[in-house]
Amino acid sequence: MADREKLIEVKDLQITFGSGRRSFVAVDDVNFDIYKGETFSLVGESGSGKTTIGRAIVRINPISSGEILFKGQRISGKISRELDKEVVKKCQMIFQDPLASLNERAKVDYIISEGLINHHLYKDEDDRKRKVENALHEVGLLPEFASRFPHEFSGGQRQRIGIARALIMEPEFVVADEPISALDVSIRAQVLNLLNRLKKSRGLTYLFIAHDLSVVRFISDRIAVIHKGRIVELADSEELFQNPLHPYTKALLSAVPVPDPEIEKKKQLLVYDPSMHDYAVDKPVWCEIKPQHFVYGNEKELDQYRKELGL
Repeated sequence: MADREKLIEVKDLQITFGSGRRSFVAVDDVNFDIYKGETFSLVGESGSGKTTIGRAIVRINPISSGEILFKGQRISGKISRELDKEVVKKCQMIFQDPLASLNERAKVDYIISEGLINHHLYKDEDDRKRKVENALHEVGLLPEFASRFPHEFSGGQRQRIGIARALIMEPEFVVADEPISALDVSIRAQVLNLLNRLKKSRGLTYLFIAHDLSVVRFISDRIAVIHKGRIVELADSEELFQNPLHPYTKALLSAVPVPDPEIEKKKQLLVYDPSMHDYAVDKPVWCEIKPQHFVYGNEKELDQYRKELGL
């Protein structure tokens, strides 16, 4: 891993909403790196802070402490206009709700090329139209769709428009915020396959945000599990499924449906209870329990995890 290029580095990240007595810490002490060319997934239940982190990386949400680096340069807090422009071009986001994130009064042609227009990234009108056409083609939509409005499309098509809007900026890094959770099951696989294909053809790097572990297993290189604003476990995709350590990870995995009805019937659902951790004296730390497998726990818990792994 040491020789791989770090595209995104998140260090000691804290994000707070509100101020004074009404403040709420949404994300606390989060650390991870995303390597160039990988799909890094952030998984947790609703309200755990996944989207907040994704939005902070693309500079939508301000952070209260820590820092975010893109290619070794700090992109959190106050930055120069040139760097801000660079981040807008190179780091794009695909939003969760394809209808809410598209301007319903604008035609698809304008929606997709809005970034190009705002940042003057085209030579002339012909060049702009050609870029829109290419982006539509790349996500499997017809060029004549450019003259229509978002409400004329299905959910899956709208999500493809959202993906085309992100791609036209020629980004290196894409935050995909639950891009399939609002779609029918039959359409989900198509959108996932599309994202995978684009990753290969364009050399993209993804931060994939999801609440469903079964979805991320097949597209992720590494998975981080987040609970109430704190990452509790991080490992390679297969390693996390084979050797889950943290009780919250185990609870999430126990909810993944199994296609065999006999196994599904006998399956035991685990319920995570945060009060099981006693952190009064023995304080928890973020520990690399084995190479590239990190877990959050105190000394007593870490000993237990080592025993589970046979270390």
